[in-house]
Amino acid sequence: MGKAGVIAVIATVDTKEKEAFFLRDHIRAHGFGGVIIDVSTRDSGQARVEYPWREVAAGVGVGEAALAAKRRDDMMRTMGEGAGKILLDLYAKGALAGAVSVGGNQGTAIAAIAMRQLPIGVPKIIVSTVASGQIRPYVEYRDIMMMFSVADFVNNVNRVNRAIMANAAGAVMGMARMGLPLSRADGGVVAATAFGNTDAAVSRAGRELAGAGYEVVCFHASGAGGSAMEYLIERGFIHGVLDLTTHELLAEVCGCGDIYTPLRPRLVEAGRAGIPQVVAPGALEYFCFGGADTIPASHRDRPTHYHNPYNTNVRATREEGVKAGEALAAKVNASTGPVAVLLPARGFSENGRSGGSLHQPEIDQAIIEAIRTNLRAGIDVEVVDANINDPEFSALAAAKLLAMLGGRRG
Repeated sequence: MGKAGVIAVIATVDTKEKEAFFLRDHIRAHGFGGVIIDVSTRDSGQARVEYPWREVAAGVGVGEAALAAKRRDDMMRTMGEGAGKILLDLYAKGALAGAVSVGGNQGTAIAAIAMRQLPIGVPKIIVSTVASGQIRPYVEYRDIMMMFSVADFVNNVNRVNRAIMANAAGAVMGMARMGLPLSRADGGVVAATAFGNTDAAVSRAGRELAGAGYEVVCFHASGAGGSAMEYLIERGFIHGVLDLTTHELLAEVCGCGDIYTPLRPRLVEAGRAGIPQVVAPGALEYFCFGGADTIPASHRDRPTHYHNPYNTNVRATREEGVKAGEALAAKVNASTGPVAVLLPARGFSENGRSGGSLHQPEIDQAIIEAIRTNLRAGIDVEVVDANINDPEFSALAAAKLLAMLGGRRG
């Protein structure tokens, strides 16, 4: 093994033998310990790899016969979980420097399942024939880089895929040598959620918190962003939450094809961990779709904001908003730590204020009432006569969280 650590190559060696060995040899030639994790589901000839496919499956308790009896998608999941266990074992020993994979749809799915088991901060690259398509199911909310392979992989190293694979290996080795691991702090790290439509609120409140000695990490409420925040809270990296943009909750409870539907439940981990949180219904009043042509027919007669060619905001109905408000209250009610809920009476977003394309104050009021009346006794709740982006709202949000965190640090 190279002194720089091990870089794992994940591939279906039965169909990608030459590509896998090219990557491993290229990595070894540059000072790292390259190893191949074979995620095939059948024999791959005479190829000698460090982690044969039977060993990968056996690592998660599945023998050859049991693997062969599985439905194809379950076979892929088994191999992904087995490869992930090997990656985690190498990581736990302090040996793993990164992971790289090459493959088509099948290999990409397996590698993504494996790499998602690694902590954020460990270099991960998948070179894939499907990387120019919809990659959200593969990446989810982890720091996996996807590189389009340009040419297909057919157990053949050629001038096109050689260049792509060498670049991918170089990227992983560069990250391993020059990157920084995700580190923990003893305290003082605050997570915040934002949209462009709530940016003013979050930016002002964030500056107040930073001025008081806190490190503010902002997450875009894009489904993946809020989910990543939940993951980092669960792992103990976050000590307080300024959850001013809870848009993802509307998508979670109402669906409707919202492109920002979260990949794991929102407003859960902060309450479970008992860390301080300030919650507001930021951008909870509208759905996010892609371009205008992707808006469902059932939603096309609603107030709409055409944000850009790839993002369109469509107002939720009273019933949908109330459902989301009730869900917000239920999640806050489950909190085991300090929590404050702030309800902006003059709009939940910039486009939701008076004169904005999504301004419907009567529906906003119904959402506010759904939240306020369903919160359990003892929770700090305040209706603020302001838009969420007005300075007084930001100042109050920052002050509430600072008080719960114990005030200025240092």
